[in-house]
Amino acid sequence: MLIGGILLLAALFAAAMSIGAEGLRWLWIAPVSFVGGVIALLVLAFVFFWLMCQIVDQSREQKHDSKFYRTMLGLYIAAIKTVTRLHIHTEGLEKTPKDGRFLLVCNHTSLADPVILLHCFADSQLAFISKRENASMFLVGNAMHKIMCQTINRENDREALKTILKCIQLIKEDEVSIAVFPEGYIHKDKKLHHFRSGVFKIAQKTQVPIVVCTLKNTPKFFENLPKLKRTDVKLHLLDVIRPEQYAGMTTVDLGKWVYRMMAEDLGPELVSQDEEMQNDT
Repeated sequence: MLIGGILLLAALFAAAMSIGAEGLRWLWIAPVSFVGGVIALLVLAFVFFWLMCQIVDQSREQKHDSKFYRTMLGLYIAAIKTVTRLHIHTEGLEKTPKDGRFLLVCNHTSLADPVILLHCFADSQLAFISKRENASMFLVGNAMHKIMCQTINRENDREALKTILKCIQLIKEDEVSIAVFPEGYIHKDKKLHHFRSGVFKIAQKTQVPIVVCTLKNTPKFFENLPKLKRTDVKLHLLDVIRPEQYAGMTTVDLGKWVYRMMAEDLGPELVSQDEEMQNDT
């Protein structure tokens, strides 16, 4: 929608600039005006986003999901997807719970993963559990704050528990659904690794469904970006695990179940063999 609006305004600007042009001068005035208009509007769009992020104060607790910032993010993500030639092929999204909140878990191989999930689950009000360092990322950190994303200290169990408890509270209060990457890190080999099973407490304590997803080929996005080469990414919603299905299970057992589900879908080439053996025990 954002790109469409920019192209339409640029076309109108080019048409206006061409009116009254003598002879065939419009043949060069129109395309130059159109390109110039597109560039100017893209710059204005970036400046607007930058200004909106500049006024965010992360020291103030965000008590409710910001509809304005979530809508703005959706528009800008869709525009980035178009400009960077990112093509997302989805399977199973029709299984997404339509009533009530849920916990979404997915493998993690690229910084683009949250962007893709936000785009594909635009109606689900996803809030991510993210490492503390991401809060200081240019523009991203402030935007995350406004849509209720929660930072986690992965090196301090007590602090990490506070984040888990906050996410439980957010689901119980029907503020957002929570999305988490159970591996905790993006590993250098871009394969599926051991889970931090504590995140499954969020589902256990709130009795919400667990939406299990996999992403494939997201690391290629940043490799192809400088070349403006098309990137095809696959998002597969494997299953929705209902509370009655995981009743009585420990978080470790639940983590192993979800891990095996993801590993089977990703295939052996995308699963760390050492971690696969550990999860089979």
